[in-house]
Amino acid sequence: MIAVKISQISLSNMGFVVFLKEQEGQLTLPIFIGAAEAQAIAFVLEKVKPPRPLTHDLFKNLMDNLECRIKRVEVCDLKENTFYAKLFLEWNGTEIGLDSRPSDAIALALRFSAPIFVEDEIMASAGMLIKEEDQTPKTDTEPKKKLSPVAFLKHKLDRAVTEERYEDAAKFRDELKRLTNSN
Repeated sequence: MIAVKISQISLSNMGFVVFLKEQEGQLTLPIFIGAAEAQAIAFVLEKVKPPRPLTHDLFKNLMDNLECRIKRVEVCDLKENTFYAKLFLEWNGTEIGLDSRPSDAIALALRFSAPIFVEDEIMASAGMLIKEEDQTPKTDTEPKKKLSPVAFLKHKLDRAVTEERYEDAAKFRDELKRLTNSN
């Protein structure tokens, strides 16, 4: 198993991507995730406290009350371009493994300060070398800092309208509405 950290969350033309970078290496594993999970991860990374608990916060509160802890998260399989993960919990001195989507597992690991690991074979087959400057947009019209998912979507929407890419703009608008309405 390879210990990883979240290097960033990005929005591509295919959706949100979380980048898991080796702690002791150069490879980065990109995993496509949903908007709600991207928001749940970004909120922890950006230290945003929603007025009411979101699903992952509720799950953490429940687990805290049951005195159950997440010990670690493992991205353990890749089948037909879909990643699989496991949550390893400790409850009453017993370790329990639960299947999970990687995005949910990562969102929960962040809330419990639990380590995240990727199976060696998965990193070898799906990991890639990404230089830090490759993760930051290079044109003058792109933002130079990491943005929240909402701010990033607004930027992409403005850019698509400016470039008269109205189909893309409609997608960004709809995703932005969905994201902001879920709060």
